[in-house]
Amino acid sequence: MKNKILQFISLILSLTILVSSCSSTTLISSIPSDSKLYVNGELVGKTPFKYRDSKIVGSSNTVRIESEGYETYNTTFTKDEEVNVGAMIGGFFFLVPFLWVMKYKKSRLYELNPIKD
Repeated sequence: MKNKILQFISLILSLTILVSSCSSTTLISSIPSDSKLYVNGELVGKTPFKYRDSKIVGSSNTVRIESEGYETYNTTFTKDEEVNVGAMIGGFFFLVPFLWVMKYKKSRLYELNPIKD
C-alpha cells in the first residue's frame, strides 16, 4: 500500500511539472505606460501586460504598441530566450516537454519615441 501511495505521488508531481512547464509568461511594459498593446495583431490590453502562452520552442510573437503623441513601436519576441528547467526535467520522463524547453525572459520594456512636429 505504501509503495502505491509513493507511485501515485510521483505521478502527480511528474504531471504537475509537465503541465506547468508548457506555458511561459513575460511582462510587457512600455514608456509611456498605459499604451495600447497588440500581440500577433490582436489588441490584448494596455501596458504593463502579463502575456502568457503555451507555444512551442522557436514560436514568434509580433508586438505593436501605440500611444497618442508617440510613434507606433513594432517588434517581435521569440520563445527561445531562457531555458525552462521544468520542461527539461519533464522531457527526460515524457519526451514531449522538450518542445517547451525554452521560455520567454521574465520581462521586457519598450520605449516609444515622441512624434516630432
